[in-house]
Amino acid sequence: MTKTLLLALLASLSLSAAAADLTEAEVKKIDADQAKITLKHGEIKNLDMPPMTMVFGVKDKTLLAKAKPGDKVRVRIEKDGARYVVTVLEAAP
Repeated sequence: MTKTLLLALLASLSLSAAAADLTEAEVKKIDADQAKITLKHGEIKNLDMPPMTMVFGVKDKTLLAKAKPGDKVRVRIEKDGARYVVTVLEAAP
């Protein structure tokens, strides 16, 4: 039983850490042809970026099908060379 409890605790901690890496945002515009999304986002802690509205590329175009303008989402944004790209996009709870 102790082993099961420990595994459950570790799983919940890893899920909490993953959720902490996501940034709250609102979708303003989607350009599927150019694989770009405009987001009004909160602070992006992993990039030390303050809240603002800006255009991001997406790592995978299929992410764009998960949202539409006006949707509240959570995103993971990473630096890829000279640009910032959305690598995770999910509906906000």
